[in-house]
Amino acid sequence: MAKRLAALLLLTLALEAEDPSAVLVIINGRSAASRAIGEYYASKRGIPPKNRCVVQTADLEEIDRSTYDREIARPIAEYLRSHRLTEKVLFLVTTLGVPLKIQGSGGEHAERAAVDSELTLLYQDLKGKPHPLAGSLPNPMFGNWNTPFRHPQIPIYMVTRLAGYSVEDVRGMIDRSLVARNRGVVVLDLKSSADEPGNDWLRNAALFLPDDRVLLDETEKVIYGAKRVIGYASWGSNDPHRKQRKLGFDWLPGAVATEFVSTNGRTFRQPPESWAFSSWKLTDRMKWWMGSPQSLTADLIHEGASGASGHVYEPYLAQTPRPDYLFPAYLGGRNLAESFYIAIPGLSWMNIVVGDPLTRLAP
Repeated sequence: MAKRLAALLLLTLALEAEDPSAVLVIINGRSAASRAIGEYYASKRGIPPKNRCVVQTADLEEIDRSTYDREIARPIAEYLRSHRLTEKVLFLVTTLGVPLKIQGSGGEHAERAAVDSELTLLYQDLKGKPHPLAGSLPNPMFGNWNTPFRHPQIPIYMVTRLAGYSVEDVRGMIDRSLVARNRGVVVLDLKSSADEPGNDWLRNAALFLPDDRVLLDETEKVIYGAKRVIGYASWGSNDPHRKQRKLGFDWLPGAVATEFVSTNGRTFRQPPESWAFSSWKLTDRMKWWMGSPQSLTADLIHEGASGASGHVYEPYLAQTPRPDYLFPAYLGGRNLAESFYIAIPGLSWMNIVVGDPLTRLAP
C-alpha cells in the first residue's frame, strides 16, 4: 500500500509539473534569437498565447541593477499580475537574448547576481515582500525531494534558460527534451581520491543511485568518451587533469550536467574551436574567453546535453548544485527545473539552470 501511494504521489507531481500553462516564456522583443527560440519552444510545448511575455531591453549579456528593475523585473511582474498568472505560473523560462547577469559588488555578500536567480524571488516581491540584495537567500526547495512544488506553499518561481551558442543549439536541446527517457548512466568524475566537499557530494550521489546507473571514477583520470550518458557531474576545468575541452560523450536525450566551476555560465558567446582552458595567471589573460579561463556550460549543450547548471560570477563551492540531490530527484521522477532547484542551496545569487523546465525522464 505504501509503495502504491508513493507511486501515485510521483504520478501526481509529474502531471502537475508537465502543465504548459504553468510556464511563462520570457522573450526579448529586441533580440531575433530570443523571438525565434520563444516561439519555437511555445509551439513545441503548447504554451498558451497569454503565457508569452515580451520585454523590451538591450540584447546584452550584462546589465546594471536599474536596467534589470526597469526593463525586466517590473514588466514581468506587471504581466503576471495583469494576466492573473501570479499563482498559476510556477516556471519562468528566459531565452537567449534576455540579459544574463546583473552588475554589482562581489564577495560572499555580493549584490551582483544572475538575472534568472533574481527572478526566482519575483513571486515574493509580488506579495509585497521585496527581497534583500546582498548575499544569497535560502532556497525553500533545497533538499526537499518529496515536497510538491506549488504556490503559495513554496513562494518562488523556478527559472530556467533556453540558451546555447545558437538558435540551432537551443532547438536541438528542446527537441531532445521532448523524447527524454529514464535510461543510461550518471557519470560522476572526482578530481582525486581526497575527502573534500565536492568529492564527497559526488560519492554520495553514487550511493543514492542504483549501481547499474552509475559510472564513478575516484582517480585522477578524467573520463572522456562515456557512452549512454543521462547525467554528468565533475569539477570541469577546476580538475587539474582535465586538458580537453570536449568530453566526447554519447549524450542521451534528457541528459543533464553540473560542474563545480565558478564562471561556466558567464557567457553564451561561442569561442573559437581552438580555444582551450588556461589558468588565472595574468600572463595567461590573453588566452581567456569572456573574462575567464574556465569551462563553459554552453559547451555541454553544444555537445548534446539537454540541461546544465552554470554560474555567471563566483558562487563559492557551497552554493553550487549538489549532485547528490540533483540526480536522485531527476531519475526519481521530478522534472528538470525541480531537480536542479532541489539541488541549489541559495537564490538571488550566481546560479543559472539551462534547459526546458518541463523535461522529465519518461519510463
